[in-house]
Amino acid sequence: MSEIFRPYERLVEITVLGKTLEVPEKNTVLRAFQYISPETIPYGRFCWNQECQYCKITCQLPDDDEARPMLACKFHVVTGMVIIELAPELVWCLRSKLVVSPGSSAGRAAPAIPSSTLAATQED
Repeated sequence: MSEIFRPYERLVEITVLGKTLEVPEKNTVLRAFQYISPETIPYGRFCWNQECQYCKITCQLPDDDEARPMLACKFHVVTGMVIIELAPELVWCLRSKLVVSPGSSAGRAAPAIPSSTLAATQED
């Protein structure tokens, strides 16, 4: 069986909906999400080749002036990237990883994914 991640030497920091995460360099954003949540991303409705469009994200790259839409299955992670919007399928698959627990030391009062967003994705 082949390795699902491209070879990497280190983890890089990205921010997803306000939560900082460490993911393997040299991998697509969708593979990075699979690294974060191996129990849900493989079961999402993703085609992994840009046809389904279920992996749309809006991302601010360190060298860009403004955020732009992209597909997580095609774009590689970049140190310092800030993902500000996720397609509903990604929100559903990452819901347990992006909600900040009430007693966490993250210092945030609100979860990274608002409960209203989670409720909306459950209806889909």
